[in-house]
Amino acid sequence: MRAELLAYLRTFFAEQSVLEVDPPSLATTSVTDLNIASIKAQMGRTSGYLQTSPEFFMKRMLASGLGDIYYLGKAFRDAEQGSRHNPEFTLLEWYRVGCDEYQLMAEVESLICGAFNRLINSKLIVARTSYGDCFEKSLQLDPHTASLESLQITAVNQGYKEWANETRANCLDLLFSEVVEPSLPKGLLFIYDYPACQAALAQTYKDEKGRLVSRRFEAFLDAVELANGYFELRDAQQQSQRFNEDIILRKRAKKPVMAIDRNLDQAMQAGLPSCSGVALGVDRLLMRLCGVSSINEVLAFPWERC
Repeated sequence: MRAELLAYLRTFFAEQSVLEVDPPSLATTSVTDLNIASIKAQMGRTSGYLQTSPEFFMKRMLASGLGDIYYLGKAFRDAEQGSRHNPEFTLLEWYRVGCDEYQLMAEVESLICGAFNRLINSKLIVARTSYGDCFEKSLQLDPHTASLESLQITAVNQGYKEWANETRANCLDLLFSEVVEPSLPKGLLFIYDYPACQAALAQTYKDEKGRLVSRRFEAFLDAVELANGYFELRDAQQQSQRFNEDIILRKRAKKPVMAIDRNLDQAMQAGLPSCSGVALGVDRLLMRLCGVSSINEVLAFPWERC
């Protein structure tokens, strides 16, 4: 089934003239994101990191004018083990030049539904909703306008007393994963317009209610997070500011401080084309296709057997 899925994915992109690229899995820098831990590698007197995704290299490719591209291969994250996580995993990441997040959502839907149809002759129920709507439905709070204090109190009331002084982004993450996600419907669900504090490297805009939100979406398959996509940030100065904010948060949390990728910064200053990008967990998709609940069941050699 894995071999059939990989073949299907490559055929999908070949038919649409999207170029497969082969960026490095080992580099001198990694992501600054507070919630992503990189695996450090030592090469003689030089240290580097196994890449958590090919995003930075692919954006340098986009800035060089390469056009629509995709990557299908391994990525690595430290301290990620469980029924849905393995330190080494298979990632599908692609970028579409000239497309916004809604056009990319439509393509993600086509790819996933096509996989179910072709590989197991099954159809999916597909729906879309905003982050604000599904959060408010579960918790009776508007995640975009609720005060930090109210989010902290809600987290404590859910049984997480240690979250009384957590950040806005962390409280939203906790409440979404612990309360909202379990209530998500079966099938393929796209959630869009995430809070601005969770924009990562997505652009932001004001929605119809005047709230600042990020142009980011996630795809959930049977209430399991499967893909994360952005209408990509193109402002080099704003990107640098977000990286610096990440570094401050890392210092406060006493986590390793990651250097900013200067090569990416130079590429962004040269100009990233208007584009949207998405990363999809292939192992998780394979789990749903095979009808299993543990990632170990779709890996030839999970971490404990390596």
